[in-house]
Amino acid sequence: MGEFVYKAITASGQTVEGSMEGKDERSIVQSLHQMGYIPLRVAVAEIKRSSGGLSAFLPQRLGLQNLLVFTQELATLVSAGLPIDRSLKILVSMTENRKLQDVIRDVLRKIEGGTSLGDALESHPKTFPKLYVNMVKAGETGGFLDAILTRIVKYLQSSKELRDSVVSAMIYPLILTVVSGLSIAILVTYVIPRFAGMFSDMGQAMPLPTQIVLTFSQVVQDYWYIIGGAVALAYVGLKAYIQVPARKLQWDTFKLGVVMVGDLIKKIEIARFARTMGTLLQSGVPILTALNLVKEISQNMAIGQTIAHVHDRLREGKGVAKALEEKGVFPPLAVHMIAVGEETGKLDEMLNKIAETFEGNVQTTVKRFVSLLEPLIILLMGAVIGFIVISMLLAIFGMTDIKF
Repeated sequence: MGEFVYKAITASGQTVEGSMEGKDERSIVQSLHQMGYIPLRVAVAEIKRSSGGLSAFLPQRLGLQNLLVFTQELATLVSAGLPIDRSLKILVSMTENRKLQDVIRDVLRKIEGGTSLGDALESHPKTFPKLYVNMVKAGETGGFLDAILTRIVKYLQSSKELRDSVVSAMIYPLILTVVSGLSIAILVTYVIPRFAGMFSDMGQAMPLPTQIVLTFSQVVQDYWYIIGGAVALAYVGLKAYIQVPARKLQWDTFKLGVVMVGDLIKKIEIARFARTMGTLLQSGVPILTALNLVKEISQNMAIGQTIAHVHDRLREGKGVAKALEEKGVFPPLAVHMIAVGEETGKLDEMLNKIAETFEGNVQTTVKRFVSLLEPLIILLMGAVIGFIVISMLLAIFGMTDIKF
């Protein structure tokens, strides 16, 4: 048994919230249904943090998590039979994020003025992407908005799970790199200069490894701003270089060819393509419109050009699988599965299966990549720190005439 907090809607449309003990979230939902409530949010009870102080004045971001929660709650209310305007009024009072609250309030105002939900959402492109808006419009046109919102929730959940799995897997290597880098920086800028003064006073010839370390330390101390500026300039230069579409295409194509990294990027892009296309087609969005939307959300220009090629070939009467095969970017497994989907008339279902397959492959590839990356980082940083330590010891042993 544990304590859960909930937010729900009463039969009269009022918002209620509270806490309840239960075995799990499902049992809490069942209890709320028995009480005549429509559950909106059920979660494990946590210690409530004060909303005052500095955080009350800090800007609040609108991320994927906020959009997911909003869509979940809107889907629940619409599925329960509440009108859109009433559902949005409830969400305005429930939403904790001030920016999202302002957006919902503006959407509600437009709907009350006679605008459709899709058009109202479209006026806030930074909050609701084109993919989201087009799916809502398709749901409104077809008269199945509740089903569309449920599909959007599943899509956002899948996208979030894929992103979170990649981010969480990379946290430890990132921490390891930062800690090791700081250790080396402290040795080079603080520890080694102390030894350098002592060695200089002795007036004794230093071993070559010690000379290399001392010279490197001196260069870092004297020219750190030049080194930092060169790194920043290189980064800005690369960003400026790839602003040109042709160069961006070259860079993205190069990334796809990098060992392991390219394979991972390709799998992530294919999973995103399949998940988005499958969801759009199931939602009633025309396939040519869906391809245009998917092309826009692709983060790799080489993949985006492949999708644009499919769009053009489809207008000429060719199939999706055939067009993908011509470009040779998508792996044979994905192409064959799409071909089967076209032959059986179940392309949307097959695309979702492809998404599940490649999302699983992404998680496996990330784990394999991290399992190789971690020991490489440890070996590299250990070698650098070991070289520094040994070079200092060689000089100390030379000063004290200790023989090996």
